[in-house]
Amino acid sequence: MRTTTAEAPIRAVATRTLADLPGPRGVPVFGNLLQVDRSCIHRSVEAWAAEYGPYFRFRIGDRRFVAVGDHAALAALLRDRPDGVRRGAKLAAIWKELGLEDGVFIAEGEAWRRQRRMVMAGFDPAHVRDYMPSLLTVTERLRRRWAGAAARGEAIDLQPDLMRFTVDAIAGLAFGADVNTLESDDEIIQQHLDKIFPALFNRVMAPLPVWRWFRSPADRRLEQSVAAVKVAIGEFIAAARGRLAADPALRARPRNLLEAMLVASDGEADGAPTEDGAVAGNVVTMLLAGEDTTANTLAWMLYLMARHPATLARAVDEVRTAFPDGELIPDRINALDYVEACAHETMRLKPVAPFIGLQLLRDTVVGDVAMPAGTVVWGMMRRDSVDNQHFPDATEFRPERWLADGGPAQAASTAKRVSMPFGAGPRVCPGRYLALLEMKMFMAMLLARFDVLGVDTEDGGEAREQLQFTMSPVGLRLRLRERVFA
Repeated sequence: MRTTTAEAPIRAVATRTLADLPGPRGVPVFGNLLQVDRSCIHRSVEAWAAEYGPYFRFRIGDRRFVAVGDHAALAALLRDRPDGVRRGAKLAAIWKELGLEDGVFIAEGEAWRRQRRMVMAGFDPAHVRDYMPSLLTVTERLRRRWAGAAARGEAIDLQPDLMRFTVDAIAGLAFGADVNTLESDDEIIQQHLDKIFPALFNRVMAPLPVWRWFRSPADRRLEQSVAAVKVAIGEFIAAARGRLAADPALRARPRNLLEAMLVASDGEADGAPTEDGAVAGNVVTMLLAGEDTTANTLAWMLYLMARHPATLARAVDEVRTAFPDGELIPDRINALDYVEACAHETMRLKPVAPFIGLQLLRDTVVGDVAMPAGTVVWGMMRRDSVDNQHFPDATEFRPERWLADGGPAQAASTAKRVSMPFGAGPRVCPGRYLALLEMKMFMAMLLARFDVLGVDTEDGGEAREQLQFTMSPVGLRLRLRERVFA
């Protein structure tokens, strides 16, 4: 059967229907729920793919999924957004139920297009370069915090500190707000943000909406955290509007992402400014996504580099050649090709979003499978990235593979057909350039000013993957020795 819908962008011949797909045998009512651990459900789905191939079916409670692991088919689906494919409807419903405003992460259709224009104004490379002084300030605070731990001989609980670093960075870069969680022991916004993504994931994956019938103490704490984050976001927006009103020249050259978004939202071509609710939705999106994704990628990156001493040594040599006295010079950050290659290789092996949930808005042929509108697709974003068909010795951590044929930019362009950590198509992550800049700035500071003595789990074994909307390593401890400069 061939697609007949004139507007369908995916041209393929269907030789199978959903009924033809294999899958793990389930049980009545629960389906395959009892066969998975929700904290690492992506591993169960990937294991099923090894048995059933890149297309199969499974069921969690009353929710039916079609798993797709072929990168070409996934890229085609991602290119069909937002008109032919959307995020899962349950995710949007839970987001709104939490009381959060829609941002580019959740919005669909014309609302998404409008917000995308506004957000991309703030991520313009020229603007991002202007945010460098703020990023340097936050990086220096992390250096001082870790220098104190190194002097005391203390192991660093890695992810909480990285979360503080990324929250401070995104608050300064995006909103012009100096929240300074790195040097505060008071109640901090990060403590509230940390509750939202795990709760969102747990509710999306829950077979029954128990929280609607019985509010647990954890549910009440979540409500308090959402309220606290919304108050903080309102303050960020009010402060930014105050700066724009006090200094009209900022409209021509905004100093942060929020100011740029407000200028863009006020100047919509159709004369209808975007409401502050949409701006608030994108502020919370940046806080949540900017904290979790970058912090977890850095944690995985340090863990993998520490387990490969030759890789770590090469990265150290590159950084210390660029910054011999340990002082970070912004113009040299982009020259860290090998560090960037380490980031790309980390995201290939340990993508913080190992799957993506999609829902078809029209009848579509995916690969060779005819899928009706409404089908919920579980996109396995890592399956082909760790397949020897696409990468030699695919399960090995080899950053050098990203340096072939002209450096990391060209290699990444070639490999993006398979490894898509920032997504693909119209809804590719708008903050990808900023995220890579933040990662390289962090690694430059760390490797220029410290010797890495170890990045270990409590039992010394392999780091376990834990999924709480984003995928993080469990319980990493970092040991450092500060370098002494003459």
